[in-house]
Amino acid sequence: MDRVDLTGAAAALLRRLVGTHGPVMFHQSGGCCDGSAPMCYPQGEFRIGESDVHLGDLRVTGIGAVPVWMSGAQYEYWKHTHLTIDVVPGRGSGFSLEAPEGVRFLIRSRLLET
Repeated sequence: MDRVDLTGAAAALLRRLVGTHGPVMFHQSGGCCDGSAPMCYPQGEFRIGESDVHLGDLRVTGIGAVPVWMSGAQYEYWKHTHLTIDVVPGRGSGFSLEAPEGVRFLIRSRLLET
């Protein structure tokens, strides 16, 4: 069962970001700074910890797999949900690659279906 997906708008933005930055990944921390927003980083520039949970890989046409990780503590709250990464107008965290684009990634969730 897939735990994570993305919208068409988010896929289009990812294609642009990969064209500029190379392969990317997402991490959802649940921290205080845009904690509900998934952060997009160049692969290898964010350290995954032992407690982080790999939610899956987004399959994006033209760029391949984009891994999505979540902190273990955050996962405990969200483990019964399916997450969809979307993009909306507005400025998010300065740490995430989309920040200069005038848009931000966000998570939409729904309960997992059994």
